[in-house]
Amino acid sequence: MRHIFLALFVLLTLSATAVRAADEPLAASDGTRSFPPPLESYNDSQLTSVWDVLVNRVGQDPLNLWVTLVFFAAVIHTFFTARFLKWSRRMEDRSLSAGVLHFLGEVEAVFGIWVLPLFGLLLWKIGWKPTRNYLEDVVSYTEPLFVVVIMAISSTRPILRLAEQCLSFFARLGGGGPGAWWLAILTLGPVLGSFITEPAAMTISALLLAQQFYGRKPDTRFAYATLGLLFVNISVGGVLTHFAAPPVLMVATTWQWDTPFMFRHFGWIALVGIVIANAGYYLVFRRKFAALEPSVDEQQCTASIPVWVTVGHLLFMAWSVLNAHYPAMLIGGFLFFLAFVEVTANYQSEVQLRSPLLVGFFLAGLVIHGGLQQWWIAPVLGRLREVPLMLGAIGLTAFNDNAAITYLSTLVPGLTDTMKFAVVAGAIAGGGLTVIANAPNPAGQSILARFFPTGISPMGLLLGALPATVIMALCFLFLS
Repeated sequence: MRHIFLALFVLLTLSATAVRAADEPLAASDGTRSFPPPLESYNDSQLTSVWDVLVNRVGQDPLNLWVTLVFFAAVIHTFFTARFLKWSRRMEDRSLSAGVLHFLGEVEAVFGIWVLPLFGLLLWKIGWKPTRNYLEDVVSYTEPLFVVVIMAISSTRPILRLAEQCLSFFARLGGGGPGAWWLAILTLGPVLGSFITEPAAMTISALLLAQQFYGRKPDTRFAYATLGLLFVNISVGGVLTHFAAPPVLMVATTWQWDTPFMFRHFGWIALVGIVIANAGYYLVFRRKFAALEPSVDEQQCTASIPVWVTVGHLLFMAWSVLNAHYPAMLIGGFLFFLAFVEVTANYQSEVQLRSPLLVGFFLAGLVIHGGLQQWWIAPVLGRLREVPLMLGAIGLTAFNDNAAITYLSTLVPGLTDTMKFAVVAGAIAGGGLTVIANAPNPAGQSILARFFPTGISPMGLLLGALPATVIMALCFLFLS
């Protein structure tokens, strides 16, 4: 119960901040300096070289360079989290040093940790009021807040039981073995993201993979390949509609993209890419399935769940999706959901809040850092042609959230329809390369990290996701 109250306190705080960010003006009204400055304030549209633009912007405001160095320090930190965890395990006692090293090894904590030096840097360079205005009025915490809520709801026993029952039908068509479950989860799970949002699809798919695949102890190479494939498929699986994938949501209103448009230009290509990628990975690892151990799920319960309880969870999930950008409505619905869980406790497992809160912390730190990178991302995107633009978006996505990449592209004037397609296709194709590339990735990593004894290696994830990323990019390039 104490953890429930702690979670509610954090969520209500984020909710209040998100409301302020949506309602208050972006610039300081008392004459203090606004940071980051609007892109048009640099007056460098006449410069044709990206390098000249970047040099000019650093010259006008050297703080641009400093905040980007802090951001890349956080990115580099993510590649060393496994080493920090290894060092902490070497210390057998529970000393302060071991605790600090373990905290530094938590991937979900990395960007939150690096907010502290960023906060100090902003205080030193621009002062208290502009720093406060940026953190409270400019940065929106709506997405982290939504991810926390949708993760908590979609990881409950009734939702997982329903998803398992639906996927088991397709798994039985393939014989019901581990290979059939693997294909069913990695094919149908990501597509659910187009309807219940990508974070929910990631949570459900990762939890089912934990039960049906990772619990069978696959070897390291197979484990990383599956993780990378999951991340890539989730990133592209949400583009059948215009409201479920964060990188699409960022551009849909501005560019007037609706669901028919998304399916016609992106959705069917994403489906083809998922099928091809799954088939390719399956052929490569087909002999590995026979070597998997029998599945052991100690928490599995055969007790039936009344239909009305499952329907209640689905309604709360639908409410959360419909009100994802209205923090007060979102949190109000979550409070009633917790009450519903308490009333139906006989059919529930304990609501998991630790992982959702850590993921929310990760995303909140990421949007704070990411909001200060527009000074260099926007000119890079704006000066590339179609194919280089897609490749550039893939590369940039690996170092920043793909929703931030597509949002910044809406600030670039004069993008043609083909260039808009290229930047969104690149952003979603590259969404599985790193844990920071797509908002739902931290949720999947948090759920599956226990199956990687030394922690999830960023390089292992990159190599596991790279073939699927190439397949998706080629599909968008040649089938569009």
